[in-house]
Amino acid sequence: MQNIIRILRAERGWSQQELADKLDVSRQSVNAIETGKYDPSLPLAFAIARLFGRSIEDLFDDGASVAEAAE
Repeated sequence: MQNIIRILRAERGWSQQELADKLDVSRQSVNAIETGKYDPSLPLAFAIARLFGRSIEDLFDDGASVAEAAE
């Protein structure tokens, strides 16, 4: 799943470790989410959205909208 977490984190000048500390997860988890290797749980996705003041839909793109538009 694609997301804009890395961009939002960089805009705030936070390291992956700083974001991980704010979310109470490991730095490796943040890296995996940013690179699309891991999809966060729904509670974690809500926590990320709250932290950045965005909706989950603003942060994550599952590609469904692209597939639906192609049909």
